[in-house]
Amino acid sequence: MATSDSSYDLALASATLRANSADVQALLSALVGGLSDALGDRVQTTVAGGRFRKSHDITAVVLSVGDEQFEAVVDGARLRCGVAHVSGGIRIRNEALDVDAWITRLVATLGAEAERSESARQALERLVIGGNQ
Repeated sequence: MATSDSSYDLALASATLRANSADVQALLSALVGGLSDALGDRVQTTVAGGRFRKSHDITAVVLSVGDEQFEAVVDGARLRCGVAHVSGGIRIRNEALDVDAWITRLVATLGAEAERSESARQALERLVIGGNQ
């Protein structure tokens, strides 16, 4: 029974993120908002702006989960997504993915880590609950 509950949570988290994927800033904000408290320094964001211009627009997000780094970079009106396999702090392999495949893989990886990690479980819950508020 736990398996169907967790697969439902994964499907709901994926659907929540996909609902925001048409709006790049909404998607990145949902990711950062849902994951930063639970994953802490494993979530890195880059924000637009410069010396005299402050902005809340996120231009890139890197999420480190297990041996993988999930990277999403704003490229005009679209999002370039990729996953890198990391071992010993060194990127071994990079894989470019479309947004839907990236979301699916991120949520699945969080789900697998949630079985072993309280912080990952909380991050996944925030993605699900955050989308329903």
